[in-house]
Amino acid sequence: MVSVAALWLPILVGAVLVFIVSSVIHTMLGYHNSDFQGVPNEEAFRNAVRPLNIPPGDYLVPYCTGKDRNSDEFTAKMNDGPLAFLTVLPADAFTNMGKSLGQWFVYCLLTGTIAAYVTGIAYGPGADYMAIFRMSGTVAFAAYGWSLFQNSIWNKKDWKATGKSVLDAFVYGLVTAGALGWLWPAA
Repeated sequence: MVSVAALWLPILVGAVLVFIVSSVIHTMLGYHNSDFQGVPNEEAFRNAVRPLNIPPGDYLVPYCTGKDRNSDEFTAKMNDGPLAFLTVLPADAFTNMGKSLGQWFVYCLLTGTIAAYVTGIAYGPGADYMAIFRMSGTVAFAAYGWSLFQNSIWNKKDWKATGKSVLDAFVYGLVTAGALGWLWPAA
């Protein structure tokens, strides 16, 4: 067994490498550019919605509480459409990304910590690189990507966009596994 405290360096290196790789994926490769589409007649949409001053948050349209779900009024709204999951972001969401990048880095650290913890329970110092790689990579991939499928199942996010994000998670898992395997304590 290896304690998480003894694995601080591979956890940190893995988080830094995942942060760098994810930055390359999202800023240079461009394959996520098609994950979203614009609404038809975007200016009319923006002009209609802007006066509502919707605060940042997640919304469901039409909205109802559980008790109203079977009402005739709600059924009519569902049939009339549109049905939408709407996320409203703060105005500076894309120009002031420091907070989001900081949160992402903490998430990378926590994911590496979980992968190191599980792997450290299973293996001791001097364990084979591939054993460490397989175990930590599986845990990291599960942490980074497995729950993304829920977005397509329940929120109807495009499966292709989800698939690309799961591919990213696989790469992040490989990077995390590589760092843990490379810097695993010797016997």
